[in-house]
Amino acid sequence: MSSFRFAISGAVIVLFALSSGRAAGQGSPQAGTSPVPATPDSIAAGKQTYLRRCASCHAATGEGGPGNDLIPAAPSLVDEQVKVKTDSQVFNNIKNGIGPDFNMVAFKDTLKDDEIWNVVNYLRSIAKK
Repeated sequence: MSSFRFAISGAVIVLFALSSGRAAGQGSPQAGTSPVPATPDSIAAGKQTYLRRCASCHAATGEGGPGNDLIPAAPSLVDEQVKVKTDSQVFNNIKNGIGPDFNMVAFKDTLKDDEIWNVVNYLRSIAKK
């Protein structure tokens, strides 16, 4: 009887872990890939948000900006450095900014999670192959 309880307990733990992961992925950076499918609509929306919020530092092409006396140059978002990051890492950088000086500001107060995921999808669509 104890092996039956062990099997049931194990099944409950697995189901809980799977359902928790799925719930965490709904607009949350816990999942490794974007929970928002990279549809043409998502990519188009991400492009609009990117052009409005990100292009002033990272350029319209995503290839980075020159910086100035106050802030360092913004890095390319379409090269290998970003391509090796998970969608969640890119999401977290956009949502929470990049410390310690936070030259990359946090957008958690100005963009909704789905808007950030759309930007991630857009960046993936323009990344250099």
